[in-house]
Amino acid sequence: MGSIKKLAGQTIWYGLPTIAARFLGFILQLFFTAVFAPEKFGVITQIYAFIPFLNIIFTYGLETSYFRFVQQTDKTKLYNTLCISMLASTSVLTLLIFAGAGPLTDFLEIEGRTDYVIYMGWIVFFDTLATLPFAKLRQEGRPRKYALVKVLTIVSQILLTIFFLVICPKFTGNPLFAWYDMSFGVGYILIANMLASFLALVFLYRELAAFRWTFDKALWNDVMRYSMPLVIVGFGGMINEMLSRLVYTKVSMLPAKEKLRELGIFGANYKLAVLITIFIQAFRMGAEPFFFNQSKNEDARFTYARVMKFFTLTCGAVFLVVSLFLDVWKVLITRKDPAYAEGLNIVPILTMGTVFLGIYYNLSIWYKLTNRNLTGAYITLGGAVITILLNIWWIPYFSYTGSAWATFICYAFMMVASYLLGQKYYPVPYNVPRVLFYLALAAGIYLVHHYIRSLQPGIWIVHACGVAGLGIYGAVVLWMERADFRRLLLRKA
Repeated sequence: MGSIKKLAGQTIWYGLPTIAARFLGFILQLFFTAVFAPEKFGVITQIYAFIPFLNIIFTYGLETSYFRFVQQTDKTKLYNTLCISMLASTSVLTLLIFAGAGPLTDFLEIEGRTDYVIYMGWIVFFDTLATLPFAKLRQEGRPRKYALVKVLTIVSQILLTIFFLVICPKFTGNPLFAWYDMSFGVGYILIANMLASFLALVFLYRELAAFRWTFDKALWNDVMRYSMPLVIVGFGGMINEMLSRLVYTKVSMLPAKEKLRELGIFGANYKLAVLITIFIQAFRMGAEPFFFNQSKNEDARFTYARVMKFFTLTCGAVFLVVSLFLDVWKVLITRKDPAYAEGLNIVPILTMGTVFLGIYYNLSIWYKLTNRNLTGAYITLGGAVITILLNIWWIPYFSYTGSAWATFICYAFMMVASYLLGQKYYPVPYNVPRVLFYLALAAGIYLVHHYIRSLQPGIWIVHACGVAGLGIYGAVVLWMERADFRRLLLRKA
């Protein structure tokens, strides 16, 4: 139980920069939309939608590989070998981006702005070089420095953006600001990001200083065999997350203007699942190195089972916070246009689907520990096929509701497939009845609340029932897990 309590504390620390990034990113987006016309801001949107795919290629699973191999080889030798590999590959890939800047501008439809592509390349270059130092902090259980560097980087980007877009225009007549070009516009957003990404490397100077020019080819070959399937996993995951919004306008049979309207409603409500996404992302930051570090212990599998139980009951609570208070979120998303409220019905579907994805991440430790990453890739690709087929089939008939159910079914499939295969190759004594009970309890409370809400008894009664539902869930959890919670509080194993 002591190790689980430590993981919970680390999850909080990893969550801080994630929450800060989301919040400050939201503030920046409001600022950008007030400064730039939609077509100008659309250029940046295109570039930042492309960067996650580049990140998968540039890092090619080395982060997870580091956590895996650090358990069975010399840590210093591994770190040096992977750093050299990443530095070499990142340099080559960045040069390829620079060389192909012209075709990339056509692909991204950004009107020949090759300079934007160059800055994008530098952003990915610096971010990639920071990957292993950040992984080193996570593996060593140093979430405070991880959070500090992440927050400092985010704040640096905010301040640099304000400098370029607010302060500099006020001094265009000053010779010291002769370099500033008003027409460059949204390009300064990329420059601010590039400089902040470089500063992250400066903040990580101690981790970078630990690097030495020693390379173990045999070790590198072993790592490559392990990590390559993780690239497929990454791309499959990105397809599952992004495809519904990318293909929406292409498969919908509505008029062009109505397609964009529905896509906007879908996108706005999709973001309401952000609470559960933040929790899962923060949990993964701490859980991945934690799981690998625990693997050498005799009771590792029992620890994984306990973590799964606590993770699921927490996800159930977050699901209810999102789903029982839809009228609160309604106020936030309808300030610009009341039409956004039309899509609130998909929020619980997407949120529970994201819970399934989080459980899948927990379960995925089996193929990472048994070196069966290719099997994990097949599961992810299976989910991607489901996502593609159901979106093409259902969007024309059920609009974004069909797309939401496609996401739900995709993640449910991945969760079940990973559990069944995991029990075959690396059995873990998960308390499946308890996990299913908490998921069913959360879903049941939501359905009862949804029925009461449909009767339109008044907003205060709806909110009171929401609080009561959350209280019932909490009381049931505390009663059923009272022994484990007592041990956690007393720090007993």
